[in-house]
Amino acid sequence: MTVRPVRKVMSGFAAAALSVSVLAACGGGDGKATLNWYINPDGQDTLNALAKSCSTDDYSIKINLLPSSATDQRTQLARRLAAKDSSTDLMSLDPVFVPEFANAKWLAPFEGDLADQVLDDDVLKGAAETVQWDDQVVAAPQWANTQVLWYRKSLAEAAGLDMTQPVTWDQVIDAAADNDGTVGVQANKYEAYVVWINSLIQGAGGNILDPDTVEDGRDAKVTIDSAAGEDAAAVIKKLADSGAAQADFSTSNEGTSLGQMFPESGAGEFMTNWTFVYKNYEGLVGKPGGPADDAELGDLGFARYPQTVAGEESKPPIGGIDIGVGAYSKHVDFAREAAVCVTNADAQSDLAVNEGLMPSRQSVYGSDALKEAYPAELLELWSSSVDSGGPRPKSAFYSQVSSAVQSRWHSPTAVGPGTPAKSAEFLKAILSGKALL
Repeated sequence: MTVRPVRKVMSGFAAAALSVSVLAACGGGDGKATLNWYINPDGQDTLNALAKSCSTDDYSIKINLLPSSATDQRTQLARRLAAKDSSTDLMSLDPVFVPEFANAKWLAPFEGDLADQVLDDDVLKGAAETVQWDDQVVAAPQWANTQVLWYRKSLAEAAGLDMTQPVTWDQVIDAAADNDGTVGVQANKYEAYVVWINSLIQGAGGNILDPDTVEDGRDAKVTIDSAAGEDAAAVIKKLADSGAAQADFSTSNEGTSLGQMFPESGAGEFMTNWTFVYKNYEGLVGKPGGPADDAELGDLGFARYPQTVAGEESKPPIGGIDIGVGAYSKHVDFAREAAVCVTNADAQSDLAVNEGLMPSRQSVYGSDALKEAYPAELLELWSSSVDSGGPRPKSAFYSQVSSAVQSRWHSPTAVGPGTPAKSAEFLKAILSGKALL
């Protein structure tokens, strides 16, 4: 998943980078190659600056903007690559689409020393898993995303929760319902709802698809109909039936619950959401929707993603962006070189500090720049969550898998004990070609 955080504008530098990338569209008449880089809307200021700083005497990098929706981003890129478009040189990919693109041979793998550079021991495990397919490094991790539990400290204290210890979804829902609070999630009929479902299932020890067969494509074993699937459904049903569910529960997304953390009246909320949340609230101190002052900002807490089952380690979601090189590019070698540049440690540091898009490299979390920008304990929480989190099914047919799950688990207000079995039956039919979405 990708998100749109509150951004800090880079004075002059980003604007200059944008001008340069636009002028380079036709090569500028200087004989240099132009590399087209298709990006999602997150972090545009810093990405434009990276496009300028990573351009060389041999090539210029031109930014092209993709739609906001991850699904629409996939569709646009897939159409280009299916047509063997030679002008698609670099692309920012949601990790769940990497297997599909790699399986279709749309990505030029990184080999030899370049593969070692983009996937060395410094890359966090959760991010590293997203760029490997068929024993090849098929993309370069640029930034990593994960979810944590954001909450009002005063609300947790009123509920008697010890947030230094792992908490369960049951505890969070009860704490909010009993203390005039709410629980914010993403449960609209879109990809982020599958993110929640997947993490709930993995947190109970299960998976939507058997990980040992997931790369078998349409022949993968469907395992969503399980005790873990029932545990996940029970959490969703409990929240739906509780007084903690927010009014827009069935249409909620990453942005809808942000305003519930610091309401004009009320106790606030517990909310599972991505890394952008901290900078969002920090930038809203004294403004509508944000904390009234720095003291109220200090009431914002953060903890490990809730456990589905007490005593079983939670599996925080894994998201972010990987950089792929188009297999049909006229400048594959240049594009690979550029991909290494826009994903190096300095680039990841800039994205984290300026845009709230967190690193996929462990070393960057320990840098002075990040320590100055974020609380040390939050950096540790993010890095450990990415390193030990749970990826969504690594399938070349992930878009079908996601749509099939959405169709049987939405609306969340209708989820019950029979939902996992119904979704398993439909998912099997979709993968086997016996049903249509």
